[in-house]
Amino acid sequence: MATSEDWQARQLAVVNAVINVLLTIVKAVVGILSSSEALIADAVHSGADVVGSIAVIIGLRIAKKPADADHPYGHGKAELIAASLVGGFLFAAALDVGYSSIRSLFAPQTAPGVSAAYTALGAIVIKEILFHLNFRIGRKIHRQSLVASAYDSRSDVYSSLAALLGILLSIAGKRFDVPFLLYMDGVAGAVVALLVLKIALRVTKEALQPLMDRVILEPTNLAPYREVIVHVPGVEHIDELRVRDHGSYVIVDVEISVHAQMTVLQGHEVAATVRRAMRTAFPRVQDVFVHVNPYIEGEDLFGRPHD
Repeated sequence: MATSEDWQARQLAVVNAVINVLLTIVKAVVGILSSSEALIADAVHSGADVVGSIAVIIGLRIAKKPADADHPYGHGKAELIAASLVGGFLFAAALDVGYSSIRSLFAPQTAPGVSAAYTALGAIVIKEILFHLNFRIGRKIHRQSLVASAYDSRSDVYSSLAALLGILLSIAGKRFDVPFLLYMDGVAGAVVALLVLKIALRVTKEALQPLMDRVILEPTNLAPYREVIVHVPGVEHIDELRVRDHGSYVIVDVEISVHAQMTVLQGHEVAATVRRAMRTAFPRVQDVFVHVNPYIEGEDLFGRPHD
């Protein structure tokens, strides 16, 4: 069943898509009419954002589907796949922008129109607002695809800022008759490509780690989970604890030791209590898999000393 967080995430993804479509059209049209290589490069970047926004919408829709026989751990990783696609589209856009900008440096140079500068400035303001909105909500409701979209928006801010600087310098070169400044529009396009490439690598790395079943290892992050488990009556020791990130939720695998003389039914009740306690204490915990071992004073199941 869809939650308010799911609804909020999908609504924001749709807003991102609509704004990116509008920005792509405006940047492309103004860039062509004003002969600004930097703004055209920025339009290509925004075009990649459109594809990325669509991927996020699809990923969020799939991720909210409940677990089934084929996907017992749920569909949360669809959102991570969407975040990876955003990174991939950004990477492709960076290569295309970089190639076009470098090629333009070997052609006759003309200064772009002032409309290109106004368009780049407007894009900076809009995308900075989108960055803060996506980042704040994405972190709050644990949606990695929205966080990826936030970084995507921030890369747009940097690229539009670089484009604006290049456009202004090129216009200044024409007005004050400084020929080498005319090249700054094309140089700005190349700088945009490098900025986009950096963001693409960051987004892709953050999304791929959970896809490879990375577990939470930091003691400070595991401590709250341990604190809940050890206070469950009947738990003598935590033998092993793994927490896997699935995007908007986590899956917990834990091995606990209970008194060796407990019956199977008593051990099962302790495990069930651990599961309920974890899901109550941590809203992000979707499921808890508990393995029960017999507790022997000073040793674990394999004869190793307890911590």
